[in-house]
Amino acid sequence: MTTDGDSAWSATEHARPQRLSRAVYERELVRLQAELVKLQEWIRAEQARLVILFEGRDAAGKGSTIKRVTEFLNPRVARIVALPAPTERERGQWYFQRYVAQLPAAGEIVLFDRSWYNRAGVEYVMGFCTDDERRSFLEQCPIFERLLVDDGLLVRKYWFSISRTEQERRLRKRVEDPMRQWKLSHVDLESVVRWEEYSRARDEMLAATDTRECPWYLVESEDKRRARINMIAHLLSSVPYHEVPRPRMELPVHAETSGYRRPPRRMFTYVPDHAASLE
Repeated sequence: MTTDGDSAWSATEHARPQRLSRAVYERELVRLQAELVKLQEWIRAEQARLVILFEGRDAAGKGSTIKRVTEFLNPRVARIVALPAPTERERGQWYFQRYVAQLPAAGEIVLFDRSWYNRAGVEYVMGFCTDDERRSFLEQCPIFERLLVDDGLLVRKYWFSISRTEQERRLRKRVEDPMRQWKLSHVDLESVVRWEEYSRARDEMLAATDTRECPWYLVESEDKRRARINMIAHLLSSVPYHEVPRPRMELPVHAETSGYRRPPRRMFTYVPDHAASLE
């Protein structure tokens, strides 16, 4: 596995892939999302447990990919976990403890929008943990993940990789767009000036935690459309699922009326017809 994807994009901008056309993207996305529904039903029928980690630089496209993965899935089966900063009590726990509480039970899928790898990335670079805490994490993490795999969990780890130029473009767009400013924090903005620190931290993290039992998969995310399609296609190819037959559903015939009459509309408060003002 190579770990120089981000720097490669920066050094060779001409290598940036052509943007996938919207028509091709939407057609393939629909097909893949139909397969994700089949995967979901297989997970539920087999009582399997699937954990998907989404990691990468700020603005790398993790959130938008998660949105496409879960768009047609049952939220009772597929759950997104995006934990806030740890509480004072959680800081006094074993580091992995609060993440263990979020792991899937039988028949569930959990998607981590950032995960326990915070310790090797943002916590370390921003000084939220000590060198010893980070060193301990890098030693314990492969053991922790091996335990998960040995217990039967399906674990998939994806790192979304973008160039410095593309990250700055996306962050600037958030700064200028009131609808996206909520996505920004001082940590996000700090990532611009700490690019090389994050690069070194990422390289060391991948070197320590890319194991045979639980490998990393890098997603080139310079083109978000390609990244989403590639990530979903890889996920589907990596799980030995099959279509689970579902019982045929038929809409029942209306029951015979028993004299019920709906109360007058004036007895209820309806929302105003705002749509009528647009016509």
